[in-house]
Amino acid sequence: MADNQTADIKMSTASKTRKNLNYLQKMKDRGEKIVQMCPAELGPFFAMAAEMVGCDICRIPDMMSLRNSVDYDFMKKTSGLTIQKYREYCKIIHLNYYMPAPTYSTGEQAVRWGSEWTFDGADSMLPMGVTNDVLKFMSDNYVPTYGHIGAISGWQTNATGYKKVGKTAEDAFKIFKWGYEYQENGMGGMTIELTPMEVSQAIAEKLRVPVVSIAGGAPCDGSEMVDMDTFGVMPKPASHAKTYAQLLPFLCEAYMDWLDDVRDGDYPEDKHGYHMDPEELDKFNDMMAKFEG
Repeated sequence: MADNQTADIKMSTASKTRKNLNYLQKMKDRGEKIVQMCPAELGPFFAMAAEMVGCDICRIPDMMSLRNSVDYDFMKKTSGLTIQKYREYCKIIHLNYYMPAPTYSTGEQAVRWGSEWTFDGADSMLPMGVTNDVLKFMSDNYVPTYGHIGAISGWQTNATGYKKVGKTAEDAFKIFKWGYEYQENGMGGMTIELTPMEVSQAIAEKLRVPVVSIAGGAPCDGSEMVDMDTFGVMPKPASHAKTYAQLLPFLCEAYMDWLDDVRDGDYPEDKHGYHMDPEELDKFNDMMAKFEG
C-alpha cells in the first residue's frame, strides 16, 4: 500500500481533543459545571450547534434502534451509522450513546455492542438500568460507561408512570447506594433524574464521578435538558424545563414565506438558476421539436 494511502489510518480511535470521561472528571474536580444536551429527534445538526458554543455532552437516543431492538443486524447497522453521523458533525463533544436494552442483557452482549459502537465514535455507553455484574464486565473489558440513576426514563417510566422518586429517606438512600455501586463497578459518570434537589445535590457531592441532574432542579455537577424542551417543541412544557427559543413558530414562518414565494411566482428568480449557451439551446429546441415519442 502506498504511503499516501496509509496516512489517515489510525490504530486507535482515541482523540486528544474529544471530551472523554477523563475530561468530564477533571471538570468535576475543578468545580466546573457540565452542560449536557439531548437532541432527541432533532438530530446531529443540533448537536453541532451545541458543540460550537461549548456544551460538553450529547446523549444520543437512536430512535430507529430503540423501535427495532429485536433485529440485531438492523440495530447494529443503524446504531453504527447514527453514531458515525453524529461524530461527523461533532468532533469534540462527548457522545453518550443510549444502548437499546437487549444489547446489555448479558456482559458478553454489552461488550460486543459497546466496543463496536465505541469504535464507531461514541465516547461512552448509556446502559439504562444496567445490573452491577454486567456493568463490571463492561468496565473490566474497557467499555466506557456514563449511566443513569433515579427515574429510569423509557421502559421503567412506561410501566410505572413518569413520577418523582427518592421522596423518603429510605428511597433516597437506595438511589445513593445505586449510584455508589455503579461508581465502584466502573461507571465513569451518570445522570440523576426526578429526585429531590437536596438528594441529587448530596449524591453528587458524595460520589467521586460526575453526576448531572435531569428534572431535579439541583445544580449537581451540571445539568441536562432535552432539545425538545429547550426549543419549546413539546405540546406541554415540562415543569423542570426552561424554554430558550420557540423553534416551531420560527420554522413554520420560514416555510410559509418560501411556500408563498413559490405559489406567487416570486421564487425561483432568474438569479437562482443559469442559462444554456444560445447555440446549444437552439440545437436542443430543434431536437425537441423533431421528437415524436
